Amino acid sequence: MTFKQLEAFYWVVQAGGFAQAANKLHTTQSAVSKRVQELESVFETPFFDRSQHKARLTEKGEEMLLLARRLLEQRDAVVERMQRPEILERHVRIGVTELTAMTWLPRLVSAIQASYPRVIIEPHVDASMTLRDKLLADDVDVMIVPDAFDDQKLLSRRVGVVEHAWMCKPGLVGRKKGPISMQDLATHRLLTQDDRSGTGRLYNRWMQSIGIQPENTVFSTSLVALIGLTVSGIGVSYLPKKFLAPMIDSGALQVLTVSPTLPVAPYAAISRADRQSNLVSSIARLAQEQCDFGRIFQTA
Repeated sequence: MTFKQLEAFYWVVQAGGFAQAANKLHTTQSAVSKRVQELESVFETPFFDRSQHKARLTEKGEEMLLLARRLLEQRDAVVERMQRPEILERHVRIGVTELTAMTWLPRLVSAIQASYPRVIIEPHVDASMTLRDKLLADDVDVMIVPDAFDDQKLLSRRVGVVEHAWMCKPGLVGRKKGPISMQDLATHRLLTQDDRSGTGRLYNRWMQSIGIQPENTVFSTSLVALIGLTVSGIGVSYLPKKFLAPMIDSGALQVLTVSPTLPVAPYAAISRADRQSNLVSSIARLAQEQCDFGRIFQTA
C-alpha cells in the first residue's frame, strides 16, 4: 500500500470520479484507475461497486475512506513538521471574500510565497456561507471571512477588523442637525447583504438586537453591486469606510452620521478544528501581519 494509491482512492471519492481525481492529482485517468485497482488488490476486496454507471463505495470502501483520510492527514502533518518551509511542497486552498480579494490578498499571496516558495496557492473567492460549506466539505483548507460563525467544528483566528459606515448618494437623505437615528434611517430603502454573507449575518443580527426591522430592503451578496447601487442613488448601504475613502473624498458617496453607530466587523482566518496544520497556522499569522482593508489591490 502506498500514499499514491491512498490519494487516488481518496480523491476519486472526494472529487466525484476518476477523471476529476486525475485532474486534482495532475495525472492521467488511467493512472488513477491503476492505483485504485492496486489498492483493492492489496486487500483483495473491491472498494467501488462498478455495476452501475457511477461507481459507488462498497461497505469496505466506506471504511477505507475513513482510514485513507486519517493516514493522509497524518502524512501531511509529518511533512509540514519535518520539512523546512522553503522546500515544503503542498497545495493550499484559501477562501476569501470580495473585500479581501480587492485589497490585501496580493500582499498575502506574496508573503506566503516568500515563506513557502514551493507551496501552490489555490484561491476561492465567494460568499462567506459558501466558503464555510466548502471548508466543512474539505474543498478549502482555510477561509478569511467575517467572524460570524459560532461553530465548534471551526477554529477561528482573528486577523483584523473592518469599519463600516452608512453611505448614500449625496443629498439622498434629507439634511438634519445631529445624527440620524436608526429608526429614521430604516424608513429609507436599505441595501444590505443577506445571511449568505458574513458581514450580512453580523449586521442583520445587530439590527435585530436593537429592534430594527427594515421594511424596504434590497439584498445582494456582492460588495461591488452594493457600491454601484448606492452610488446610483437606489438606497442607503453600510460600506467599508477606508476602502471607499477616494469615492467619499470625490463626492460620489456621502457618509451618514447614524446613532447608534455600526460595530466593526471582525475578520478571521477560519479552519476546521479537527484539521490541525502548521501551514494553515502560519498562513493565519501571515494574514494578521498583512491585513489592511484601507487600499485597493495592494502589492506592497
